Amino acid sequence: MIRTSSSCLFLAMLLTTCGSAQKEPSSWHTEPLTVVKPESRGFSSEGLQGIDILFQDYVDQHKIAGATALIARQGKIIYYRSTGYDDLEKKIPLEKDAIFRIASQTKAVTSVAIMMFFEEGRIALNDPVSMYLPEFSNPQLVAEFNSQDSSFTTKAAKREVTIHDLLTHTAGYSYPGNGNEVIHAIYAKQNVVNGVPDKNTNLKDEMQIIATVPLMYQPGEQFSYGLSTDILGYLVEVLSGQSLEDFFRTRIFNPLGMEDSYFHLPVNKQSRLMNLYQDNAAGNGIMKATGEYVDYPKQKGLFYSGGGGLSSTTMDYAIFQQMLLNEGQYKGKRLLEPKTIEMMRSNQIGNVKAASLFIPGHMDKFGLGFEVISPPESTKGSISDGSFGWGGAFGSLYWIDPEENLIVHLVIQKTGSYTELRSDFITTVYSALER
Repeated sequence: MIRTSSSCLFLAMLLTTCGSAQKEPSSWHTEPLTVVKPESRGFSSEGLQGIDILFQDYVDQHKIAGATALIARQGKIIYYRSTGYDDLEKKIPLEKDAIFRIASQTKAVTSVAIMMFFEEGRIALNDPVSMYLPEFSNPQLVAEFNSQDSSFTTKAAKREVTIHDLLTHTAGYSYPGNGNEVIHAIYAKQNVVNGVPDKNTNLKDEMQIIATVPLMYQPGEQFSYGLSTDILGYLVEVLSGQSLEDFFRTRIFNPLGMEDSYFHLPVNKQSRLMNLYQDNAAGNGIMKATGEYVDYPKQKGLFYSGGGGLSSTTMDYAIFQQMLLNEGQYKGKRLLEPKTIEMMRSNQIGNVKAASLFIPGHMDKFGLGFEVISPPESTKGSISDGSFGWGGAFGSLYWIDPEENLIVHLVIQKTGSYTELRSDFITTVYSALER
């Protein structure tokens, strides 16, 4: 189905893009990421050694097992190293090409996929999601709740949930355990999964469950981080007629040369999966994690979580970041037009406040799939205004800084607390930049 409104808007975008396309593209738009001396891109080698010292300090204190970081400026890598261990007990060093669970960094990939359909005129952002997924029609909110047995009654939402609501996490969906007590209890009663269900289920079946639960808030009125991007992943499957895994492979990973990104790792790459750690019971160190997330990337299944199911490498995801910095292209392969990237990295939630991953304890703005560093919160940190990015539940963090032509990617694999490390890392990166 062709959406006339999207087609007209996209035509206008193309005309605007064509009007500015007379400029010769910068070389880093067409060249692959390669390593150069930091000083050639305005970074201090000595300053970047501070990252090694920072990571080693955290390893020595048994706060993390190991960490990897990649920094590139103007399309050239000026830092790409690992510190510490993949296996702390066996003292097996962490290799920089190790595969890690990217968790919510998956959301950006799903958001790019949705915007590809937008450019093709297949959807409009203000379309109700029920136009394509009828099970999500007539969304409800909780009217009355009985805490004794978690029974509840509902009332109709003011309007339908739109694709824009899902991209900006203003649809009213949460994660199990993240919402208020009422929603938490209802999610538990309805067996709503937190991104990693039983391996025998599939995305469609899980979406039928999510479609039955009430929203936390009226659509569009509050930021509520949660299962919205999983719904978008299902929308990709419906629109494409492919599994989310196949769509990512054929439309995003293969064109960009992302050869180590998967929902389920092939057998010959499973040995490269990083060990996952958690705080120990005594609170004075870390231990290998247990639970469903540990071996999920090695399992076979048909559930592809658009909100948190991928595994990848530091380099693979840096390629994805570079494509975003390059306004939609990498090595001459274009995924999205510059005007679409501009939309994605602009505030899309107006006066609504979104949780900040980069400035703990504060609120920020959100674009189409990313936190957007916006005044006045940006003045509280080092990252430039207009930077955009997010992170993963196991400590990874990434951002794209258009002002400085910079991409930065931090990878650890640890549950629990890592806010201090993220903050220290951001400060260290910008301290090494010779402005």
